[in-house]
Formats: sequence, structure tokens, C-alpha cells
Amino acid sequence: MANIRSSEKDIRRTQARTARNQGVKSRIRTLRKKVLAAVESGDAKAAAESLREFSSAADKAAKTKVLHRNTSSRLKGRLAVKVGKIGRKA
Repeated sequence: MANIRSSEKDIRRTQARTARNQGVKSRIRTLRKKVLAAVESGDAKAAAESLREFSSAADKAAKTKVLHRNTSSRLKGRLAVKVGKIGRKA
């Protein structure tokens, strides 16, 4: 346990930030699964809409440094390829 007052405040701040970041990461994972489910079902329109929603959330997470910008970009790119493939099949 911290003995210094500023360290105690740092611990509280870190806990609050961690909780906030976990919420954002959880949302990213949920939206990603939503896109993958739409791709699996073959619904191009739903997949494209889900991808748009995911991309927005991933960009916001990267902007606030919850995710690294390259991680966000990689996830968006991989999903975009999958969504694009079902668009060509249909």
C-alpha cells in the first residue's frame, strides 16, 4: 500500500482509468463479434453496417490510446476484407 498521498491518488486514478478502458475494450470485442456473426450468416448489408459501427469505435479507442493505432487499423482491415468477400459472393 502506498504511503505517500500523491501515490494513493495515483492508485485511485489508475483504477478509474483501468475500469474505463476495460469498458471500451469490451465494446470493441462485442462489436467485432457482431461483424463476424454477420459475415458467417452471409448478410452483406448487416455486415457492412456492423463494420461501420466497429470502425468508428476502434478509431475512438485508438484516438484515446486505449488501443494502439496500428492495432485498430489491423483489426479494421482484416474485418473489411472478410466483409468485402461476402459482398462479392452475393
